[in-house]
Parts: sequence; structure tokens; C-alpha cells
Amino acid sequence: MYDYLIVGAGLFGSVFARQATDAGKKVLVIDKRPNIAGNVYTEDIEKIHVHKYGAHIFHTNNKEVWEYVTKFAEFNRFTNSPVANYKGELYSLPFNMYTFNKMWNVITPQEAAAKIEEQRKEAGITEPQNLEEQAISLVGKDIYEKLIKGYTEKQWGRDCKDLPSFIIKRLPVRLTFDNNYFNALYQGIPVGGYTKMVANMLDGIEVRLNTDYLENKDELDKLAEKVVYTGAIDAYFDYKLGALEYRSVRFDTEVLDTPNFQGNAAVNYTDRETPWTRIIEHKWFEFGKDDEGNDIPKTVISREYSSEWKVGDEPYYPVNDEKNGKLYQEYKKLAEDEKNVIFGGRLGEYKYYDMDAVIASALGLCEKELG
Repeated sequence: MYDYLIVGAGLFGSVFARQATDAGKKVLVIDKRPNIAGNVYTEDIEKIHVHKYGAHIFHTNNKEVWEYVTKFAEFNRFTNSPVANYKGELYSLPFNMYTFNKMWNVITPQEAAAKIEEQRKEAGITEPQNLEEQAISLVGKDIYEKLIKGYTEKQWGRDCKDLPSFIIKRLPVRLTFDNNYFNALYQGIPVGGYTKMVANMLDGIEVRLNTDYLENKDELDKLAEKVVYTGAIDAYFDYKLGALEYRSVRFDTEVLDTPNFQGNAAVNYTDRETPWTRIIEHKWFEFGKDDEGNDIPKTVISREYSSEWKVGDEPYYPVNDEKNGKLYQEYKKLAEDEKNVIFGGRLGEYKYYDMDAVIASALGLCEKELG
């Protein structure tokens, strides 16, 4: 009946569905959730587009990807400039001259660089062996202790000494007053929310929600020539080689009867004692305005709690350490033997993908598959 059965209505599946349909193929998209858009799903609460599965800020230097997504949505000019809260002290992120001034009372880039160098030398780290040593060698002990250690240990559920150094290799450190976190050429939030953007991608395409592929695999496989599977690769094989590790996130979302809770879209809580990693105030992704441009009298906040994933939880990001990397390679070999199944996306490829990279990967597959 169909050329392609696409499992998952997130970004990867939706891009492939759009391109395949435009190439004259007949596709069916299914998703076990009751909504499209996967983890970028936004739901409307009090006229605010709430990022139900965590904050998603689109950013890319890839012109092809930007031109592609802007066919389906207009983007606002939101710039990610998070704030760090360490026991009531507020610091600017990413680490920049505002951060260094608050931390050490330094005024010039030379003074900041000298302070970092002094602390690096004091630590005596030449070859960083773990995340803690890598961080101290990049930004010194003070910033590590206040702004990295607690947050990272909450996020990963592991001591910084037990985490690989590569996780923090690309730590943004700026000796300027630039607090634009991503520094990408193109960034913003889709006007009207991500769900609207994905709905535009899936316009005219058959979608079945509340449909669990793995529970109905035999009958669903019969519907199409090929399957594009964007779920977890280990779940596809019923965890027969063991479960890959993921981190999961729990969101505690509430509506507050105030127009402004924290004055910023994202505030990271970097001390170990605060149980949540950050608080998102969703309205500030769209400058506090509704779709008609009116001020919104209430606000919606989400506290994020990071946790170890277990079967049945929502997997958010893979734990890309050596052990899991080896196990994924074993699953990848099994996947290559599934002749009519294509594995793609964050869970299908067990890869920590940003949104633009997911879209680029899907477009690359389309080129190969659809010509």
C-alpha cells in the first residue's frame, strides 16, 4: 500500500516524509505519542507555546538547512543567553567578560585570561584525564566549582571525575562581552511554535498517532516496501544485546499568576543542592507576546530534573561513552542486516544530534534514497 512506513513524527521522520511525498512516493507516518513533532512538540497553555519536552532553540550555520526549515515556518530573532544561578549569585552564560567580572572583579580581557591561566597552572593539569580536569584546564577552578561541577553532575548523574573529558571539549569561553550562547549564523524560534512547523511539513501526508510500531510490527511491516525507523535502535531488537544507556528528563510544569517569574527563558541552577538543573520560562522564547503580539498576563515555567533512563522512560540523550559506543556498534551491525529498514535520527543512530544536524541527516538520506 505504501512505499515507506515512517516510524516517528519527529523532525527526522517528518523531513523524510515530506521529501518522499514530494518525490511522488506514498508514505504513512506513525507515532506512538498522541501528537506529532516528537521532542520539539509545543503545546499551547495560556496562549504560550510551551516546549513540552524541554527547551528547543533552533540554531545552525548550515544555509541549506536554514533555507529548508524556513519553507515551513517564519522564525523570530530569539538569541539564547542563559543565566546561571549559583546559590543566589547570578552569572552570565556562556562564560564571557560579564561572568569573569562577577567572579573575579576583573575588567579587561587580559586580566581575565591571566586569572584563568593562574588557576590552570595551580591545578598542574597537563593531560586532562576526565571532565573535571578538562574543565579546570579550560576555565580554572572557581568557574568549575561554581558553574560547571554541580550542574554537570546533576545532568549526567555521575561524578565529574568519572565522566570523559570530551563531553566538555567545546566549552565556550569568550574574552568579550558577547553572551550569545550559540553564536550561530541563523537562530530563533518558529513563530507559532514547533508543532505548527512540523504540521506544515506533514501537510497532506497520512499520519496515525497513538500507534506503537514495536507492538504491531508484523502487521505494520506488511503495509510498506520499506520502513524508516526513528525509535531507539536497542528497543527495535528487543534489547537482545543489552540496553544502551540514556539520560532522561522529568518536567515539572506550572502556570503562575504573574507576568514574569525570572526575566529570562533559561536559568541554570549550578549548585549540587538544588534538585533541578534549570527552570525554563517559556514565554520569553517569544518575548512575552502571544501570536497576536499582545502581552501575556500569566507565565508558564518548567523545572527540569535529570535522571537515569530505564526501560519505559522517555530516552532524551545517549550516554556516548566508550562502553555504550561499543554496544551501539554491535546493534548497528544487526541494523545493517535489516534489508528493508533504515535507522535514522537521535535514537535510531544513538547520537546526540542538534535539530539542524537531524534535519541535515534526514536530507542526506533523502538524497541517497530518493535520488
